[in-house]
Amino acid sequence: MVPIRVVIAEDSYLVREGLTQLLASEPEVEIVGVAEDGNALLDAIEREQPDVVLTDIRMPPFREHDGVRIAAQLRETHPEIGVVVLSQYADPEFALALFEAGSERRAYLLKERVHNRAELVAAISAVDEGGSVIDPKIVDALIAERSREADSPLSELTAREREVLAEVAQGKSNSAIAESLFLTKRAVEKHINAIFMKLDLREADDVSRRVKAALIFLAEQRSAA
Repeated sequence: MVPIRVVIAEDSYLVREGLTQLLASEPEVEIVGVAEDGNALLDAIEREQPDVVLTDIRMPPFREHDGVRIAAQLRETHPEIGVVVLSQYADPEFALALFEAGSERRAYLLKERVHNRAELVAAISAVDEGGSVIDPKIVDALIAERSREADSPLSELTAREREVLAEVAQGKSNSAIAESLFLTKRAVEKHINAIFMKLDLREADDVSRRVKAALIFLAEQRSAA
């Protein structure tokens, strides 16, 4: 049996070493590279051409869900590479962002699963074979959230549009939002126009659409708290 070639990316030394030791004795897996940040991970991918990337969701230099961002990038540049994202966040929005372009060869696991080698190896094997895995806690949270948001005016928004709206609610300009979310200013404008359309917000003299959208978002945040 040819082992699955894996690159590990994790900025925490202890977690990185723990993952390495956990998988080192696993005959189904061969660790071909280890990285401590997003840039090193991309270098290791080009150098080693792994079958699967096992990555933390947040790493330097940006610490803005680099694991999900790199997974989306690999969907375009290396679609044959599987990605297992490890996260401490039981937030379904992060998982939805990972699966936004498709679930094939993608897995989202909570870090609390890491101690279970069989479960981790099963996820690595699944994405290598073209499948997908999502942590059961994320499924439970997703079901609960969708039930709660069924009647919400924000229910039609995509995960990215909700991210943009959250930035709008902080009073940020389009340029600041673009910098924060690593988008072009044009992309931000498109997302904001889509938000206005989905929320049925029309321009008025009394209150701007940005303010109305922000108020809707903040009202939902308070009701969910």
